[in-house]
Amino acid sequence: MNTARFLRPGNHPFPFLLHLEWVLLGIAVLSEMTPVPIPRQTAGPGVAIAALLCFGALGLRLPAQFTLLKGVLIAAQFVLILLASQAGLAGLRLFPFLYLIVLIRSCLILPLAGRIGVLCITIVVFASVVQLRLQTLGARMPFRDGRRLYPVLAGIQVNFTFLFVVLLVFVLLMVNALLAERQRREDLREANDKLRDSAAQIEALAMAQERSRIAREIHDSLGHSLTALNIQLEGAVKLWEADPPRAREFLMQAKQLGSTALGDVRQAVATVRANPLRFQRLEEAIADVSQQFAHATGITPTLRLSSLVLPPSIQVNLYRIVQEALTNISKHAAATTVDITLQSVPPDHGGGLSLTIRDNGRGFFLDDNRSGFGLNSMKERAEAEGGRFQLISAPGEGCTLQVWLPWVRS
Repeated sequence: MNTARFLRPGNHPFPFLLHLEWVLLGIAVLSEMTPVPIPRQTAGPGVAIAALLCFGALGLRLPAQFTLLKGVLIAAQFVLILLASQAGLAGLRLFPFLYLIVLIRSCLILPLAGRIGVLCITIVVFASVVQLRLQTLGARMPFRDGRRLYPVLAGIQVNFTFLFVVLLVFVLLMVNALLAERQRREDLREANDKLRDSAAQIEALAMAQERSRIAREIHDSLGHSLTALNIQLEGAVKLWEADPPRAREFLMQAKQLGSTALGDVRQAVATVRANPLRFQRLEEAIADVSQQFAHATGITPTLRLSSLVLPPSIQVNLYRIVQEALTNISKHAAATTVDITLQSVPPDHGGGLSLTIRDNGRGFFLDDNRSGFGLNSMKERAEAEGGRFQLISAPGEGCTLQVWLPWVRS
């Protein structure tokens, strides 16, 4: 939602409407500078053009929160329209485009009831101005010609006013539809943000529950095995001198219990290693493997990781790509800096998500390393998700690995 106190060109919700407003205002200014068959001798075009420019300036700062200012703004616009139509060379100017601008501005700052009220006021003011202009035109005609033209002028007034009312209603409906669609999109975006936060909380809760479950299983299995092992060892110590054969039996049972406990530990570790992201988010896993890389090489990677809710398969493949890339850098790159960036791609740039890993190592010719350094494995992982894998490198220029995967923020 737009909570700004004023609508300006920089935060205008529909820039194309602002551009349309400027075009219509420019047409009005040009029309005032055009000579007419029946000029008015009492004033020049300067007053009218000044009124039009003031009218345009009012649109650069529309009040979005102050009801009194909104009313003053609308009234000032009507006053400037009437002033512009009365002054200048063209005493018969109507400036219908200015009424459209007033209605469009009102739709941006007023609720529906206020918009309808401005529509009614616009119709009344415009119809009155049209009637006054046609009466002025008839009065300037010769007496006999003026009387003969009265029915024609009345028909022109009705038809012109009716067509303009239809145009006003169309503009009102169009702007209302745009505002409603914008509001729906903002509501949907807020709902998606809340859903994303809820999904992250659920994921974190699931991780915590899984950690607790594994901890309970390890505690129960190892606790039982180690307790029994301790009992057997105590028995062996007590019987070591008095009954060596019996003590040997205790030791053999203790060895068997130790093997069982070791098997339980290995099984738990294998369960964790089978899915490194089972107990943490992708950015946490990348941070952990980067820390391990830093301990091994002395190079601390620079991480720019967006918090994204991704399908499990994408998370695992991205993690494995990062893991393989860091392994290759530590073995072959002789780099001193490593940058890892994971971010979503805006829809206007193709959408999806992007992973970039860049180092300043020795680099290599791509044609000389088509099957080495685990590149095929990383490429296959990217293509398995329907994505693209690109490697940019040259001797002495380091290496840049780019992965793009299709992904829609849900």
